Amino acid sequence: MQPKHNKQLTPYAKQLRKDMTKEERHLWYDFLRSYPVRFSRQKVLGQYIVDFYSAEAKIIIELDGSQHYELSAQREDAHRSAFLEEYGLTVIRIPNSEVNRNFEAVCAHIDTAVRQSLSHG
Repeated sequence: MQPKHNKQLTPYAKQLRKDMTKEERHLWYDFLRSYPVRFSRQKVLGQYIVDFYSAEAKIIIELDGSQHYELSAQREDAHRSAFLEEYGLTVIRIPNSEVNRNFEAVCAHIDTAVRQSLSHG
């Protein structure tokens, strides 16, 4: 298993934090930033940069745009999730369309997942 942090990706992660998508910005500023359990954004884990990560809850939240529904992207996402799950992390994939259409339900889903993870921790 690779080391959990890849310093070569750090500059790219910083750039991604500056250039968040509107869905990432909405979830971060309107929910996760003030959530009682700490989340980081654009966190480097191994060879990947994840959208949002909570070390305490061992949860990764990935927001997926339409490109994630292409077959090659689905295979890469499955490989990426398997890699991250080797660390005992739970990967939650949320379509951007859900963030835009059903924000309260997305927040409730994340809250439930975090509570479940912490109760089993």
